[in-house]
Amino acid sequence: MVKVICFILLIVAFPKTQLAQDIHFSQVNRQPLFQNPANTGLFKGDVRLTANHKDQWRSVSVPFKTSVFAIDAKTKLNGLSIGCLLFHDQVGDGALQTVEALLSAAKHVQLTTDGHQKLAFGLQLGFNYRQLNWNKFYFDNQFNGLYFDPTIPITETIANTSTKNSTVGTGIVYTNELDTKNKFTIGLSGHNLNRPNQGFFGTTIKRDARLSLYGTYEYLFSTQFHFIPGFSFNAQGKYKELLIGSQVKYILTDLKGLYQAVDAGIWMRTKDAFVVRLGAAIQNWSVGLSYDINISKLAVASNFRGGLELSACYIITRFKPKKSTYKVCPDFL
Repeated sequence: MVKVICFILLIVAFPKTQLAQDIHFSQVNRQPLFQNPANTGLFKGDVRLTANHKDQWRSVSVPFKTSVFAIDAKTKLNGLSIGCLLFHDQVGDGALQTVEALLSAAKHVQLTTDGHQKLAFGLQLGFNYRQLNWNKFYFDNQFNGLYFDPTIPITETIANTSTKNSTVGTGIVYTNELDTKNKFTIGLSGHNLNRPNQGFFGTTIKRDARLSLYGTYEYLFSTQFHFIPGFSFNAQGKYKELLIGSQVKYILTDLKGLYQAVDAGIWMRTKDAFVVRLGAAIQNWSVGLSYDINISKLAVASNFRGGLELSACYIITRFKPKKSTYKVCPDFL
């Protein structure tokens, strides 16, 4: 009895897609380790720290909240980088919470002697934990004859309030600096390849594998104006998502020891939302802000309000003295 009631309540409490799909971001390139494990270490610098927070559907129901923190770094082993990611996601009236930790490693290979073409291979292993707060639900014994009274204790025996599983992913990324004005990146990755079981009651509910394909192209109109179109496609089970758009970046200052830039863009998640994105960079810091304008059938209830997303990135670059290519001759010789 309790299993049937809980299943019905789960369907009512939050969209079914949340039971089958991974988390997603509008600023897809601002959480590179989640996008593709081959992105581990794919940046200029030595250590990268990233953080993201997404808050959506606040105008419709209990807001869906997702927070992510990640760190990745290059090692002393030639071309090898490692990283880890931790995210917390909470959705629906039942406060379904998901905590996932991912460890990733990537190998970067230069395809040309000038380093303009690179290929990266990545592997990701993770641990996933899910928990439901059954006290957030209403049960039949809480009906006192006139109305539901949430203060009445639950008499149902809850067999299981949490579940855990492991996940495996892999990916590949290719980058090509065509010349001083043109550069593109394309990546392909697979996630949840082992299709872990995420059922709560001993039943088998497989977490579908997710296929992710993305690409960006950067064109320099001048030393200050950069045009950066891109796309991100995800397919998980019967669900598909396509995000397309572009950013325009304006470099305010690019001097030795001082870098400042701003960017803005409009993206569209097909059949779902328009995304307005703003960003800024100062030295080793970069931040991003975006807002989803809902255009799906839910717009009637949401009043076109989707969700706010924030991101931040900090890159640490260690000082590396140049190696001398000659020997200094003493003055007394």
